[in-house]
Parts: sequence; C-alpha cells; structure tokens
Amino acid sequence: MKVVGRVQGVGFRWFTRVVARRLQLAGWVRNLPDGSVEVAASGREEKLEEFRELLGRGPDGAVVSDVVDLEPVVEELDFPFAMRR
Repeated sequence: MKVVGRVQGVGFRWFTRVVARRLQLAGWVRNLPDGSVEVAASGREEKLEEFRELLGRGPDGAVVSDVVDLEPVVEELDFPFAMRR
C-alpha cells in the first residue's frame, strides 16, 4: 500500500507499527521521497482490512488523502512489524 497526504513528520510510521503489531501483522513501513508512506503487510484478511481502514484515518496530525493498493510484495515479510528507513 501507499499512503498519500500529510503522512511524514506526524508519527505515521510509529502509528502504523503500533496498529500492525496490535493486529498481529507481519511486514514493514517506510517513508518515500515523494512524501508518501509505503506499507507492506501480511496476515489474516479481516485484520488487513481493519489495518487499511485505520491507515486511512491515520494518527492525530496526519491528513490522509488516499490509500493506494500496490503490487503485492513477493518477499516473505518479517514478524513483528517494523519501521524501515
């Protein structure tokens, strides 16, 4: 997924990690040079749907304008969910 809007510098990666770990998802989150945030996650389908919905809201201070589905990540995702640079 790619989360677009004012999502860098507002604790978005930290929020994403906290939510993903609570939902017991594997994967990672990282900032992209264009100001968006990229997220790769795996887990139970209903938990992934909840995760996507929560990312669409974001933490206080974030303004999410879109959550875009990207091509699925082919790498095996690590557990627990982590932040990448």
